[in-house]
Parts: sequence; C-alpha cells; structure tokens
Amino acid sequence: MKKLTAAALLVLATTAYAQPYDNSMSEDAIKKRLAPIGAVYLKGDKPAGPVVPAGPRSGQQVYQSTCFACHGTGALGAPKSADDWAPRIAKGKDVLLQHALNGFNQMPAKGTCMDCSEDEISAAIDFMTSK
Repeated sequence: MKKLTAAALLVLATTAYAQPYDNSMSEDAIKKRLAPIGAVYLKGDKPAGPVVPAGPRSGQQVYQSTCFACHGTGALGAPKSADDWAPRIAKGKDVLLQHALNGFNQMPAKGTCMDCSEDEISAAIDFMTSK
C-alpha cells in the first residue's frame, strides 16, 4: 500500500509540475484587467484628449454601425428586403420615423443608437428603404 501511495504522489507531483505556466494570474496581468477603461469628466473639466465631434453621420454609416445587426439579418422579424419594407413604407415616413425613435415591437428606441440624432435616424431609414 505504501508503494501505491508513493507512486500516486509522484504522479500527482509530476503532473502539477509539468503544467505550463499560466501568466494570466500574475500581478501585472490582474492589474491590467482591472484598470479603468475610461474617465468621467465633470462639467467644466478639460478632457485629457482632443474631443472629435461625431458630426452628422450618413444613413449608410448609421445602418452599418447600428441597424445592420437586425435589419441586415432579419433578426426578430426586422424588415430586410424591399418586400419586407413595402407595407411599412405604405404607412408613411412619419410613422416609420416615430417607430424608429420610440421603438416598436421588438425594436428598441433608436435601434440602440442612443447618440444618433433624429436626422441621422431619418437618414438611416431612407438608406434602408431605398435598398
């Protein structure tokens, strides 16, 4: 029995020693994972880097960055093709815009593009319905 126990301990010790070193638990790796990814500036504070104004994005840019996930794939019944859009277009552009801004059925308000202006949402609708 002593030989069996000794052999088991030898195998266990060898196996534990033979494992490759995992650097993901080093102190530096942990600090890097816990480091802040941004900063909050109070009104009047000067940001650390230059602020680049987003400016008005084209309908295609908004579509590609936000709308494509559902409207490009048809996820959750989102209109994708001209046939899908036809009954919605028949209701009028104002109805489409209100649905896009306020959400409708499974679509969240602004299609999750919270930094999009009303004009950018409108341009995205024009882009999608013209395809």
